[in-house]
Amino acid sequence: MTPKILLIDDDDELSQLVIDYLTLDGFHLDRAADGPAGLLRAQSGQYQLILLDVMLPGLDGLSLLRQLRQSSYCPVLMLTARGDDIDRIVGLELGADDYLAKPFNPRELSARVRAILRRVELAQQPAAPQQHNLLELNNVQLNRQNRQVHCAGSVVVLTATEFQLLDYLMSHAGSVITKEDLSKEVLGRTLQLYDRSLDVHISNIRKKLSVADAGEKIQTLRGSGYLFLEQA
Repeated sequence: MTPKILLIDDDDELSQLVIDYLTLDGFHLDRAADGPAGLLRAQSGQYQLILLDVMLPGLDGLSLLRQLRQSSYCPVLMLTARGDDIDRIVGLELGADDYLAKPFNPRELSARVRAILRRVELAQQPAAPQQHNLLELNNVQLNRQNRQVHCAGSVVVLTATEFQLLDYLMSHAGSVITKEDLSKEVLGRTLQLYDRSLDVHISNIRKKLSVADAGEKIQTLRGSGYLFLEQA
């Protein structure tokens, strides 16, 4: 099935470039040119991925994402102006899966899109064999079979990216995972200089696990990477 992507961007020239390139690359794209129309389409549930510009008429991209995340965890790739680090970080904090700075190479956009869709596909596949479906450490329970995470008996809602990151860290509990390895294995790309994506995703996971003080079980080792503690 051809993945359906929603592009929400008011730049006609750039939008046509993106549509032409990704269509040739095997995707089906629809476009909304303003925030309100984009939010309405994004909430329809018919898309596998949303490409979301930050600067939009009617409703800016960050406000749109905030409203969307109240009802949908459809993957979102934010399109930001180069140098707007605050927008990128806020977008990730609100639940975006990744970001790409304008102007961008269409090949890089396609690679990011495919990496996100692969993460979603992995998150939807049942794990096997059965004995490896459940991970339980430090009051955190991750079930690969139904893609759910529980912490102290409460359901923790994670994006596909956050789920895959937590799965990888828990699967390697007790071992230090470098940012380079985590970026390659989960985000599907080489870690770039000044890229804050992992830091923000890990911060989001910590906050969501804080219901049982389990967020502190993910340790950041400056200059080394991340560590999920085996025992409290």
